[in-house]
Amino acid sequence: MADIVPLKALLVGLGAVPGAWLRLRVVNHFEPMVPRKHWGTFVVNLVAAFALGLVLGLQTSGRCNPPGATSSLILLIGVGFFGSLSTFSTFAVEVLVTLRDRQWGEALLLTAGSVLAGLMVAAGGYTLGLADG
Repeated sequence: MADIVPLKALLVGLGAVPGAWLRLRVVNHFEPMVPRKHWGTFVVNLVAAFALGLVLGLQTSGRCNPPGATSSLILLIGVGFFGSLSTFSTFAVEVLVTLRDRQWGEALLLTAGSVLAGLMVAAGGYTLGLADG
């Protein structure tokens, strides 16, 4: 923990606050439209997976400018904002609750859909980040 520079921790924290706020807003927005709250979590996790893939693609392609600021941008946007926008722990608990309620099909759909769709949108974001303008 001693190697964590205070500026790096601050960047993650500054990104995390609006990311968590946006997650709450999106989940609450979808709640009246869908029968179960976990579909709002599903949406924010897919958005975050796409965005993190895009950030990784941009970083890999070297198009995050200026080059010296790349790690700071990754901490602020990637780790902080999109890291707090997505939520694996909430996803896991929501699947557990669905299983507890013996909604086997919905639990399977939520689990497989989250993993497969998450990988697909992350790959799409990554590919887009690598693409030349």
